Amino acid sequence: MDFSFTEEQNKFRQELRGFLEIEIGQGFWEPTCDAWIQTYNPEFTKRVAQRGWIGITWPKEYGGQGRSYIDRLILTEEMLRYGAPAACHWFADRQIGGSIVTFGTEEQKKELLPEILRGEAYIGLGMSETEAGCDLASLQTKAVEDGDEYVIDGQKTWTSGGSFVNYFYLLARTDPQAPKHRGISEFIIPADLPGINRIPMIDITGTDAWNDVFYDGVRVPKGCLIGEKNRGFLQALHQLDYERSGMERLMGNYSLFEALLHFVKETKCNGKPLSQDTLIRNKLAQLQIEFEVGRLLIYRVALVMDEGRAPNKEAAMSKAYATAFEQRLANTSMEILGPYGQLVAGSKYVPIAGLAAHSYLGSKGYSLQAGSSEILKNILASRGLGLPSQ
Repeated sequence: MDFSFTEEQNKFRQELRGFLEIEIGQGFWEPTCDAWIQTYNPEFTKRVAQRGWIGITWPKEYGGQGRSYIDRLILTEEMLRYGAPAACHWFADRQIGGSIVTFGTEEQKKELLPEILRGEAYIGLGMSETEAGCDLASLQTKAVEDGDEYVIDGQKTWTSGGSFVNYFYLLARTDPQAPKHRGISEFIIPADLPGINRIPMIDITGTDAWNDVFYDGVRVPKGCLIGEKNRGFLQALHQLDYERSGMERLMGNYSLFEALLHFVKETKCNGKPLSQDTLIRNKLAQLQIEFEVGRLLIYRVALVMDEGRAPNKEAAMSKAYATAFEQRLANTSMEILGPYGQLVAGSKYVPIAGLAAHSYLGSKGYSLQAGSSEILKNILASRGLGLPSQ
């Protein structure tokens, strides 16, 4: 097996690193954990867009570069390595733009894709509901046809980026009589329509990266429908494969990992650096091994995508593994830092900028986001191993 990158890919990685190091060096932002979903920086997104680094896998006729998913994974990996504030464009670039390319109308492609490429379309994900849990097909938000419009009523919870987005991606039930998997449709709608009410959800880390969003008689043109009516669940599964395959599930807290390595090298106990403590060395070595395994699993997903196959089982495997790794990283950081690891950013004696506390608090939800670990294991069992569902 050849694990090496092409000369062009290595140059691309170095270009990305140079750009991100200049950004940090000029004080435009500081690396943080979960920056891909929690840190919104429109100026950074515009600078990324100006370099053509949004939608790089999309066909050239739609403004993309037609590059490989390996290339995009290199881009994603470096953004995460540096803890870049990419939340404004992350979801539009990662999955919604691709869904429009695959299922959207020509009008949607001409109007929405250029806006995404310019770094001007911030799209929040309206999938989860309070009564549906991880069973996406049980959603109750409804979209009823009325002439040339749909009227949407319902509630979405954990809507990513709900506080700042200017578009909502939405799954709604368009045929209540159909089997629950077959009566759902996809929409992308402006976030400023009358009848939309956003309520920030302050999570345990103190961030409002998610919202409860209420839809009360929201009227949307039929042109907001993505793909075929009542085929939205199958279309959503297509994009979820790409969502679950992402490097963010492994490297969302890479800033903590890197800071922890520096901390043990620079901090002394009894006159010796912590890095010379056998127990600490073993813990960090184990994490490094697990990180490299996860990285290979995710690159495997990108290879499958470049072959033109949907990475069902591969994406489920990488996501289940990666979120478990991030939880172990958070736990290990708290073990090494001891009581000081509980201090949050801004505290007088806080080590490594409070990244450990933030990661530890946030890590409890990692195995639920984008499909619980139990669901992912079921996918592995049925689609990977061919085991019966009953």
